[in-house]
Amino acid sequence: MQSSDTVLKQVLAAFEHESHLNPQSFPIHMSLSDGILTVTGEVPDIASKKRLMHLTHKFSEGAALVDRLRLRAGPPVADGALRDSVCERLLQAVDFRNCVICARVKGQVEILRSAMDEAGSEDGSGAIEVTVQDGVVTLTGQVISLSHKRLAGVLAWWAGGCRDVMNLLDVFPDEDDNDDEITDAVQLVLESDPYVHADQITVHSQDHMVTLAGWVSSEAESKQAERDVWYVDAIDKVVNRIEVRA
Repeated sequence: MQSSDTVLKQVLAAFEHESHLNPQSFPIHMSLSDGILTVTGEVPDIASKKRLMHLTHKFSEGAALVDRLRLRAGPPVADGALRDSVCERLLQAVDFRNCVICARVKGQVEILRSAMDEAGSEDGSGAIEVTVQDGVVTLTGQVISLSHKRLAGVLAWWAGGCRDVMNLLDVFPDEDDNDDEITDAVQLVLESDPYVHADQITVHSQDHMVTLAGWVSSEAESKQAERDVWYVDAIDKVVNRIEVRA
């Protein structure tokens, strides 16, 4: 493949053309070793991170990629506080009410909730363990669907101070990923956001591109919905056709 410097120049030029953001304002580095291209640096938002990695895949001629892009930190949040915030979001989410939630604290696993069904008997629908290091949230364990896996990742992203999410959750039983799965996950995420009227928004997915349509009452809500979609795993492009009606 081309040198890492050549790939980086192509990626940054395409990114500036697509996003109209100046990539010089946030340093990005690429290094190639044993056929693996590692991308490191800080970016201003999740859309920039996803766009940059998609463009890197496009220009790297099939090289294996390692994504070490981090969102630029806002007000500093300690790892412990970030871990607590992620765990609380998982504990409060209706879709994980029968899921075991654990936190890894100083190398030890703390069980925050054992799974119980509505009758009070143990009937878990998976287990999620949350680990945080240097603002990076890692999710491990097992959940019952791809939509649940993707929702867990978005809930982690929503926690203040999160710079990246490593979503290593397994899905059992196995599910084949496809456009319908992505659509289901996006709809679930939008329904989980109290600041978005999900019932007014339609979602269409094709080849990892999501198109949003419908209407909302403010530009802020439209941008919030688009940002929510960017947080979902396996999405490379978001087209926002949501109308804003006063």
